[in-house]
Amino acid sequence: MSQTDSVGKALGRLVIYIIVTVIILAIIQWFFTSGVEILAKTLEYEGILTIKDYAVYVQIIVLFVLGWMIVNAVASMFYAMMTPKYGASTGAAVRSLIRILGLGALVAGIAGGVAGGAAGVALGGFIGLVIGFATQQVLGQAIAGLFILLARPFKINDVVDVAGESEVTVKDISTLFTIVERKDGLIVLVPSTMIIGQKIVIRKRAEK
Repeated sequence: MSQTDSVGKALGRLVIYIIVTVIILAIIQWFFTSGVEILAKTLEYEGILTIKDYAVYVQIIVLFVLGWMIVNAVASMFYAMMTPKYGASTGAAVRSLIRILGLGALVAGIAGGVAGGAAGVALGGFIGLVIGFATQQVLGQAIAGLFILLARPFKINDVVDVAGESEVTVKDISTLFTIVERKDGLIVLVPSTMIIGQKIVIRKRAEK
């Protein structure tokens, strides 16, 4: 019941945020087209029409804030769905990955929308490409770590040979690193990308 409630609440927030976003954007659009003119006629002051010049800045701020709220709601929904089956660490990894990808898409989308037309598409694609290159190593690590968390080739306290480390004890598994302990007591952080695609030897399973 708690899982259903958590997913339901996250989905409810997502729907509410989308509805609120549509309503607020419609109000802003009306205000900067017809509303300002009505206000200028009511106050008999034409200078107030200069407010129209700031419409794009208001839209950017509103889109970014509400868009980030929507991204967070989507991430929370996936976290609520995955945590009961795969554990909190995997759920948190998926949530973080969705936030990173969502933020990149949000920035690229807003930039493209502001520019408009073919120029907007080109600008949005360029910014998305820049964000992709800037975060490719982190995203690669995160995705590799996510596969490890989902596939579960080893568990905490297993003794394994992995990524050139022999007979090490798994202490923690996260999206970016798997933390292992050597026999001499040294702690080693093994990048997730080094584990994916390499042979893993399970020397001893953790006692249940």
